[in-house]
Amino acid sequence: MTAPNPIPSTSSAEPVGPSVEPVETSAHREPVSAPGEPVSEPVEPVETTPDGDQLDLADRNSLRRVAGLSTELEDISEVEYRQLRLERVVLVGVWTEGSAQDADNSLTELKLLAETAGSEVLDGLIQRRQKADPATYIGRGKVEELTEIVRATGADTVICDGELAPSQLRNLEDRTKVKVVDRTALILDIFAQHAKSREGRAQVELAQLQYMKQRLRGWGGNLSRQAGGRVGGDGGIGGRGPGETKIETDRRRINDKIAKLRRELSGMRRTRDTKRAQRRRHQVPGVVIAGYTNAGKSSLLNRLTRAGVLVEDALFATLDPTTRRTETSDGREYTLSDTVGFVRHLPHQLVEAFRSTLEEVADADLVLHVVDGSHPDPEGQINAVREVFGEIGALDVPEIIVVNKADAADPLVLGRVLNREPHAVVVSARTGEGIDELLAAIEADLPQPEATIDVVIPYERGDLLNQVHLHGEIDALEHTADGTHVVARVHDDLAGALAPYA
Repeated sequence: MTAPNPIPSTSSAEPVGPSVEPVETSAHREPVSAPGEPVSEPVEPVETTPDGDQLDLADRNSLRRVAGLSTELEDISEVEYRQLRLERVVLVGVWTEGSAQDADNSLTELKLLAETAGSEVLDGLIQRRQKADPATYIGRGKVEELTEIVRATGADTVICDGELAPSQLRNLEDRTKVKVVDRTALILDIFAQHAKSREGRAQVELAQLQYMKQRLRGWGGNLSRQAGGRVGGDGGIGGRGPGETKIETDRRRINDKIAKLRRELSGMRRTRDTKRAQRRRHQVPGVVIAGYTNAGKSSLLNRLTRAGVLVEDALFATLDPTTRRTETSDGREYTLSDTVGFVRHLPHQLVEAFRSTLEEVADADLVLHVVDGSHPDPEGQINAVREVFGEIGALDVPEIIVVNKADAADPLVLGRVLNREPHAVVVSARTGEGIDELLAAIEADLPQPEATIDVVIPYERGDLLNQVHLHGEIDALEHTADGTHVVARVHDDLAGALAPYA
């Protein structure tokens, strides 16, 4: 089979294969006509001004590959075009522990990850083993079956549901003759597509370089030495010696880049710590929304604060944290922050790279742990998220389980989760069901001010009364002739400022 020519020829030869009309966007469509016919005037595009979130979502959808379409033309001399190839993948998983349903759920999640990365899933295999094969991950017999499926389906990529050693990747590629990637590389690719902020892109690049450093490969001359060795007179002065292989040069450059990224992230971390210290100084409680990816964290943040964060039914749709200031029913201020989503077997490179972002969870006063109530295994999601909580030291932070998507959930599943997690609230960020109960639970679980005051604040000190409203809990308030009589609980700093009016 011959590979297609990447550069279209300008001759009028007939194309090989079926012909399909080209797919073009309306904003950049060029007038096309048959020979001898007049060229029609182009239609002016309609200008719209969508907001930032709609534009971001539209950009992502415009880049999404669609199966079943082709860009082959009847006469390639008429229009310049760029062919967009859909990556066709076969999934492979090894079932070593748990039930068969757990293995199916894991492979289903891998399918969603592959589709989020822009691939078309053709087939999937699961093998029951005590442990993964150290040479080929799935064993010799299963490799032969996988090779036959790859040839029959025409797949060009194999995705394995686990982190593979470099030798396993090399052996599978040598035997299947197609590209092989593991779950870690797939998640890193999705993060690279969705990271938008400068800090997010640096964190993802750091994780990719850490992953890549242990899996450098070369073919043929790429592994030859750079001069070195006993080169005799041909090498000249300075060319004699042990030399250095190409792979050693690449590894040294990666180490230099990793060191540079760590320095940049260290500076960004100081900025984040400064903002966090300012909130602590003003005694503003912090509430963090965390949970499994695609559980509805951004939708919940929009429902509670009208933040306008991008919402999409996709895994890892938003990676950059968002913080909004809101208040309780009695006027107390607190911050509500959205964080990156978690997933089963989250790569440790990502946990390390995103540690400064994930520390928002460990330093929070309260965590809203969002769970997808419509998922067939919400308990597995809870366990996966708490595993990451343990890695970042956030298990001791007060937690409210928020079972989202109640409008699409099975009542039996909801009852099962509520029996297991007594401190849980069932909500629907889409319809607003249960939001009032969630707000009441947040207000009850926020840290209580430690000092009790009974003061009469003069009317000319309205600034102090405003501070009590913002940062304290008012038990009684009465306007008298001498001022405002307030009985409340406040922090020690504010209690000291109010002491003269006790």
